[in-house]
Amino acid sequence: MEKRKLSFWQIWNMSFGFLGIQMGFALQNANASRILQIFGADVHELSWFWIIAPLMGLIVQPIIGYYSDKTWGKFGRRKPYFLVGAILASIGLVLMPQADIFIAFLPALWVGAGFLMIMDASFNIAMEPFRALVGDNLRTDQRTAGFSIQTALIGFGAVMGSWLPYALTNWFGVSNETSAGVVPSNLIWSFIIGAIILIISILITVTTTKEYSPEELASFDNESLESEEEKESSSLWDIVDDFKKMPVTMRQLSWVQFFSWFGLFGMWVFATPAIAQHIYGLPHTDSASKGYQNAGDWVGILFGIYNLVSAFYAFALPYIAMKLGRKRTHAISLIIGGLGLLSIYIMPNENWLIVSMIGVGIAWASILAMPYAILAGSISAKKMGVYMGIFNFFIVIPQIINALIGGPLVKYAYNNEAIFALMISGISFLIAAVLVYKVKDVDDVVQAV
Repeated sequence: MEKRKLSFWQIWNMSFGFLGIQMGFALQNANASRILQIFGADVHELSWFWIIAPLMGLIVQPIIGYYSDKTWGKFGRRKPYFLVGAILASIGLVLMPQADIFIAFLPALWVGAGFLMIMDASFNIAMEPFRALVGDNLRTDQRTAGFSIQTALIGFGAVMGSWLPYALTNWFGVSNETSAGVVPSNLIWSFIIGAIILIISILITVTTTKEYSPEELASFDNESLESEEEKESSSLWDIVDDFKKMPVTMRQLSWVQFFSWFGLFGMWVFATPAIAQHIYGLPHTDSASKGYQNAGDWVGILFGIYNLVSAFYAFALPYIAMKLGRKRTHAISLIIGGLGLLSIYIMPNENWLIVSMIGVGIAWASILAMPYAILAGSISAKKMGVYMGIFNFFIVIPQIINALIGGPLVKYAYNNEAIFALMISGISFLIAAVLVYKVKDVDDVVQAV
């Protein structure tokens, strides 16, 4: 038996929930540091609060992947997980920027960090099953296209989330002014709108997508289903055994992922203070002035630009990979992104940063698509969920390391100049590009030019 070939719109609907997930994720990425600074966090403390995100990924994704592999019921295999994750993430989105209403119980900073944790755990509950769903439902010859469409939707969602605060202020007159310890109205409303769109987009995927049963997946791979004895003897600790037995391709990709995501984390955490200081000329202690709020809104625009670029570049990726191969495509994309980040240092004003973000967007699209397309061809369908979850180790571990050392480096090595954190991110992308060439892509197909 063979999996059915899906149309463009079937693949689009299958991945549509990622639009809402990434809209919420983009709101968090562009504004969490800004919100935490408003609640009282110093610049060098930001990475310590952000450690919550990769820790949640490290804990949640392998567990969700393991159980989603074992799940089959009335609502399907993967769909129940990303529906629950979306509901919980929406709660976090609504309440994080309004953490000051809980100051009777705890300091707003700690409440805000708590809702950041809820959001991150929930995004991870939703994201991993989406990755596995693409691997489950698509044939080998459609996987690159499937992950690329998913990347495009991620890009469109991230543009919406990144630009929303700026749009509300400049197009609809919602205030971005603030007083000490109070998040501006444009951010509060942006997070509420993001929560609503998240729920709607997930429901579109849930209601339009059909999943294959475990029996069908086994027949496609000519593998037997687990016997009742095997099901009874299996446990969550099997993840450790699966980790030890991970495919060679996955081990090789782990180093590419490490340096890619080390760089991304540094950019997400320190972009706002870096640009506020280096481009707008503000002191590192400023987190409440009108200039700082304008810098924060502009960072949202820049993040939207790199996500918009990634959305369109994602549509080109299958064709570029067909001609150049997935490895070479990914390496070139990472080099362009690394140079984009490094160029921030020499840009004369905030408008020139758009050029830098074009490069970052090209790398971001490839990071979201190529490693998963390469990985999916090297693992069994019945282990798709758990291995996608384990693969997330190599996304979150570099972020945890950056979270632990990034803040102290900014304070003690960079003299509170956060721009140098972005320079390290650019160098990390270039290292990842070199390591791509060591990866064995077992089912890549390259056409002669």
